[in-house]
Amino acid sequence: MDGRGGGGAAAQDDTLWTGVPGNYTDPKAPGVLAEVRGLVDQGRFADATASAKGLFGGQSEVYQPLGDLNIEFSTSDEVYDSYKRELDLHTATALVTYVVGGVQYTREHFCSNPHQVIVTRFSASTPGHVSCTLSLSSQLSHSVTVTNENEMIMEGICPGQRPGMGDNGGDNATGIRFTASLGLQMGGSAAKATVLNDQKLRLDSADWVVFVVAAASSFDGPLVNPADSKLDPTSLALSTLSNSRNFTFDQLKAAHLDDYQSLFNRVTIQLSRGLNDASTSVARKDRPEEVAENIRTSADRVKSFSTDEDPSLVELLFQYGRYLLISCSRPGTQVSNLQGIWSQDIAPEWDAAPHLNINLQMNYWPALTCNLSECQEPLFDFLGSLAVNGSKTAKVNYQAGGWVTHHVSDIWAKSSAFLKNPKHAVWPMGGAWLCTHLWEHYQFSLDKDFLENTAYPLLEGCANFLVDWLIEGPGGYLETNPSTSPEHAFVAPDGKPASVSYSTTMDITIIREVFLAVLASAELLGKADIDLVERIKKALPRLPPIQFARDRTIMEWALDFKDPEVQHRHVSHLFGLYPGHTIAMDNDPDVCEAVANSLYKRGEDGPGWSTTWKMALWARLLNSENAYRMVLKLITLVPPGGKVEFEGGLYTNLWTAHPPFQIDANFGFAAAIAEMLIQSTQSDLYLLPALPRDKWPMGSVKGLKARGDVTVDIRWKEGELHEAVLWSSNDRNTVARLHYGKEVAAVTVRRGIVYRFGSGLRCLETWPLCK
Repeated sequence: MDGRGGGGAAAQDDTLWTGVPGNYTDPKAPGVLAEVRGLVDQGRFADATASAKGLFGGQSEVYQPLGDLNIEFSTSDEVYDSYKRELDLHTATALVTYVVGGVQYTREHFCSNPHQVIVTRFSASTPGHVSCTLSLSSQLSHSVTVTNENEMIMEGICPGQRPGMGDNGGDNATGIRFTASLGLQMGGSAAKATVLNDQKLRLDSADWVVFVVAAASSFDGPLVNPADSKLDPTSLALSTLSNSRNFTFDQLKAAHLDDYQSLFNRVTIQLSRGLNDASTSVARKDRPEEVAENIRTSADRVKSFSTDEDPSLVELLFQYGRYLLISCSRPGTQVSNLQGIWSQDIAPEWDAAPHLNINLQMNYWPALTCNLSECQEPLFDFLGSLAVNGSKTAKVNYQAGGWVTHHVSDIWAKSSAFLKNPKHAVWPMGGAWLCTHLWEHYQFSLDKDFLENTAYPLLEGCANFLVDWLIEGPGGYLETNPSTSPEHAFVAPDGKPASVSYSTTMDITIIREVFLAVLASAELLGKADIDLVERIKKALPRLPPIQFARDRTIMEWALDFKDPEVQHRHVSHLFGLYPGHTIAMDNDPDVCEAVANSLYKRGEDGPGWSTTWKMALWARLLNSENAYRMVLKLITLVPPGGKVEFEGGLYTNLWTAHPPFQIDANFGFAAAIAEMLIQSTQSDLYLLPALPRDKWPMGSVKGLKARGDVTVDIRWKEGELHEAVLWSSNDRNTVARLHYGKEVAAVTVRRGIVYRFGSGLRCLETWPLCK
């Protein structure tokens, strides 16, 4: 929000949501379920769709913005020269510079994870020229108090219900309470601070000033009503602010850099020599004539990508996805929502809620391959909360064991079906899809403690629901009924529109993935004799197989219904290829051909997350040409508030567009680029499987992760592998087949040994890994 004449920072606290813990059960649901199942069995799909509305469970709550640090300048009417804004991904620091009256002003912003504060330094090239007025504000019910010349406090409360539901966040609101505290330090012999009307601070004639903002809330977990919370947000915020006063700006920044760069610097990427050396700087400009000619803004680079295809912009967008994940999902935070954490609206699109039928999962796709596994921890914490509420939903609504959740949730771990449309709501596979991330995490980390204490209990509960949810259907198969393909509809044989049927391809594929994960986990943990394992072993061969439609595409539904929207944005029926693993090029060439046919039929158009999902699917099909076409498709400029013809694209700050902004495609892009460069299973490691050799003929990537806890560096020249370096610090040796094109080599990666391979996959040398 920095600009001429004013600026500052829009602040978010990821624990600020409307509402209180909900009741996600409905005793009437079993009767409705029986009715819907009966209608599906009779082939009355339109009637089943209408009746399925009785399974709805209410809307999610809404993510809320904390507020703004407002900075007003007395130079607002003067001429601003050389105005520039940039984000440095190497340092996770935003910088604003400009010249007024011959004086250069600099504002530097960063968010410190170690100290849990937002830090801003405002300085001038000439002593005594920093003057401004500071205030705190919020769209939520709040009050501001200036306690002295270097501190102010904003206290507020979130609405206890969704907007429009009767609770506007007034004094008697039942919602989450919050506090933001602002502290400042000044330098300069003439520097002076003055309190204005107990609401603002006026700073005059300083050489520099540092603002520090700390925030806290009364949120004490999804199962605790805010009214019962023992947390005092004001005490917590002031304590955090007080602790930060023990450090100078340089010390705060050094701690921030140590923390951030320990994650970000794990991976580097170079895709040939780009046109712009600043491949990790996201720049913005307000007026083209005020930016030096040798600086290309992000908007300019996106706009010209269709002609110059600058590889450094691809590098930037890849690293931007990693930066965003580091910035919004760390141990102890909430799960990354539909907009990450970056929402300034009290009524954001789709409530900025976690959507579990692609969006939340895509948010975490880059965590493993892109070497940011710690950033997944909030997802697993969230899964634990969903399992608590979801066990009640499973028992009451579906008379099933285990736990279940549907396609939309919130900070309160809502587990019941959404209130909108059956094609969205009637989909009890959200938790099951998320559980595949648990097994993926183990496959990459080989962390047996995680598998035993975190992953397996959640997988076990999920699988218990799934085996209860399956019922015998036509031909002796075990079916899901009711079943939808996320957000898609069909034309029933009687010509009526419908969305509810049985055994959609995605349902069965997710169930198969979860069942296989449970069996593998149980064997590793010595639990192979438990009753659940026996039930899964009996159920697996009775799951319906993947079916081909008349046009040799993958059937999305159990019956070959007429599709009224063949270019629908979701590609749910292709889940088994990516992000799943039940379809593979080596084992299922006919199925993969049908997947390719399905992608061609679906087309290239769609929102950003659809584009990046297709990009990853083409990479899994080893089709570099079409994967790269999706790169071109995504890197299309969308003006603020605007839309491209077929959705998707990038805004000027490189956020991905649905439109409007959804963060999922930023993460999906990073994951898909990694998938073009490296793919792995527990027994195979593929180098440069979908490299567009004519576009990126020379390049390198360092620090990507493969399954088996193997770290991989790759260099290529003239479109061919030049060298690959592998190592692992895991106690277990990793035995795998190393693939490059048609070349295959058996390798054993031992702990603490670095292996360098050259052309022909010959091992050229080994050496000890130095930590």
